[in-house]
Amino acid sequence: MSERTTPVTADFWFDPMCPWAWMTSRWMLEVEKVRPVKVRWNVMSLSVLNENREELPEKYRTLMAEGWGPVRVAVAVDQAHGQEALARYYTAIGTRIHPGGEKDFTAAITGALADAELPAELAAAADSEEYDEALRASHSAGIDLVGQDVGTPVIAVPGADGERIAFFGPVVTPAPRGEAAARLWDGTLLVAATPGFYELKRTRTQGPVFD
Repeated sequence: MSERTTPVTADFWFDPMCPWAWMTSRWMLEVEKVRPVKVRWNVMSLSVLNENREELPEKYRTLMAEGWGPVRVAVAVDQAHGQEALARYYTAIGTRIHPGGEKDFTAAITGALADAELPAELAAAADSEEYDEALRASHSAGIDLVGQDVGTPVIAVPGADGERIAFFGPVVTPAPRGEAAARLWDGTLLVAATPGFYELKRTRTQGPVFD
């Protein structure tokens, strides 16, 4: 394990309804334990990303319409209570939606706020446009770093020259633990910092494994 020094900040953009972002976020929490890294949580939105795409299947279009609620509440939590509360909310709602299999986002939001010991009235943000400007700004901050043809998660870290390096993913299941998490982090930074490197991919043969 690397010797602990002042942690490097890794900005992590997520949408609570994405199972792959959830898997990557659990890995990042493990990385915090084994590398000098501190995660800073940011909200992005698949609903924003897909709002002008006419070719979406009807089922996915419905999901995108429902997806505004969890991210709006995430922004409200961050603004009212800060990073630590946002991390608690994400863990709580992600646990309900993904390992828990909760399909009703309204119920997931209400339950997650209670689980995270946050005020119940924050749930009202789900049906309000009050936080949309901040949501879009947070979303754009991540997408502008990594490019338009990706989804969630997005991670950004300082490169060797101080300029931020952003990448989509990694997409992994189950979330690696311990030294395996550290090795994946080291390798991810290595390829992300390689000039001209854009993509490394293979077909997914397994869905998210929630453990």
